[in-house]
Amino acid sequence: MLLEMKDLKLHIDEPETELIKLISKKLKLDKENIRDFRILRKSIDARKKDIYFVYNVSIELYGIRNYKKYINNKDVMEYKEFEYVVETHGTEKLDGRPVIIGSGPAGLFAALMLSQRGYRPIILERGLDVDRRTKDVEALMDKGLFSPKSNIQFGEGGAGTFSDGKLTTRIKDPRIRLVLDSFVRFGAPKEILYEYKPHIGTDVLKDVVKNMRRHIESLGGEFRFNHFVDDIIVKDGKTVGVHVKDVGEISSNAVIGAIGHSARDTYEMLFNKGLSMESKPLAIGVRVEHLQEMIDKAQYGEYAGHPKLGAADYMLTHRSQATGRSVYSFCMCPGGYVVPAASEDERLVTNGMSYHDRAGQNANSALVVTIHPGDFGNNHPLSGIAFQRHWEEKAYMLGGGGYVAPVQLIGDFLEDRPSKAFGIVKPTYKPGVELAQLNKCLPEYVTDALKDAIIGFDKKIKGFAQSDGILTAIETRTSSPIRLLRGMNMESLNLKNFYPAGEGAGYAGGIVSSAVDGIKVAEEIIKRYKPLN
Repeated sequence: MLLEMKDLKLHIDEPETELIKLISKKLKLDKENIRDFRILRKSIDARKKDIYFVYNVSIELYGIRNYKKYINNKDVMEYKEFEYVVETHGTEKLDGRPVIIGSGPAGLFAALMLSQRGYRPIILERGLDVDRRTKDVEALMDKGLFSPKSNIQFGEGGAGTFSDGKLTTRIKDPRIRLVLDSFVRFGAPKEILYEYKPHIGTDVLKDVVKNMRRHIESLGGEFRFNHFVDDIIVKDGKTVGVHVKDVGEISSNAVIGAIGHSARDTYEMLFNKGLSMESKPLAIGVRVEHLQEMIDKAQYGEYAGHPKLGAADYMLTHRSQATGRSVYSFCMCPGGYVVPAASEDERLVTNGMSYHDRAGQNANSALVVTIHPGDFGNNHPLSGIAFQRHWEEKAYMLGGGGYVAPVQLIGDFLEDRPSKAFGIVKPTYKPGVELAQLNKCLPEYVTDALKDAIIGFDKKIKGFAQSDGILTAIETRTSSPIRLLRGMNMESLNLKNFYPAGEGAGYAGGIVSSAVDGIKVAEEIIKRYKPLN
């Protein structure tokens, strides 16, 4: 039996080896009675700028027969190791191999679960493998050369591969541990298992994704890149296969649609097939950049730059009194870069990215405003896509073309005046930027809400509204604009054998929740069908 102890605090200047003293003191035991302990969770308490690390640990005692007398159900309790168990496989026969459309987190983890249990899935990815994809992303950043099939949205690993590799999530699900354990198994740092806001970093995540792919292939799974699914084959209301452009049909009565939130042509195809779907709220706005040093000082005070802390982050929310809309920071990238995330010709999109060390000069985050289906102009399920496209086109034109992004200094944005020159903060976006007035590529209510929020955020982080901070347009891909409706068995409501999954299906938001959703869909297929070997 193991014990779990919560809320052990160490000052930033104390070494972690002092934890054993805290444990022994709290349990009133000699250190010799503590055989081992392991960190389960580690967070930072910086509320008063006198910084502490807060730990939860599991403890194994030595020479103690009665563990239960130490349990108080408040901060000491029984600890149970995570164990993932899948129900016995089903009895229905597969027609062909399971097909997974997309190799983002949902598709990858569905493939991992199925391959480990003998189902040998085929993963069809419209984009390229991560190495060739990286070259295409670099060509866009360095030369303005855009590839509609291989970019920050499309390709092996999904959109999250070119981000910070953030693993934070609001969902509560035991499968989260399986996701984190799997990432560590395939090369992620062990710290993600217990850090409060774990991240992998784009540089490390690329290798993790490749290692996952190789493992899945070793178990009989098959990845087919540059394979764009342009049709679902339906017979008597059931999916019986897919059609791949320039390749042909692949038969399967178990198809997972892990399409990602930017597969707009795939959404249109599914709508034309009559798949049940509805529009859902989204958010649009800008990327904001400050010096990371300023964010560090605002968050950590005199401890800014301490080697134990790294680059500081933030998570901010605001309710705009002027518009009644919510504004929030999203995908905050400490020591990161603003990157081009377009997936269609002559439409501009931005995103944020950090490497594992988060050592860049700037901090950046999306600042986005909630958009409701009523803002789309009609009730068509695809109206959210049309809304996104409209503003992405305006941003592209405002930047002057070539995927150059329009930018404005914060002080000028707040005062509705053109920016003339950069101050101490320099933009990180490639392939380039153009000084502009961002209200020309944002709805008026979004501009008004952002102004309210920036002033409000300055009260929480001193310097947030500094005049030479940089706003880069436009951020539109915080989540899917559509939900593909499904039942309790994860199957489409009206198209049998088709399983919508992940962020693109409207049931997740981020790497971890998408991976968990992919696992849940795989479980349903395992419960239904017999494995192939």
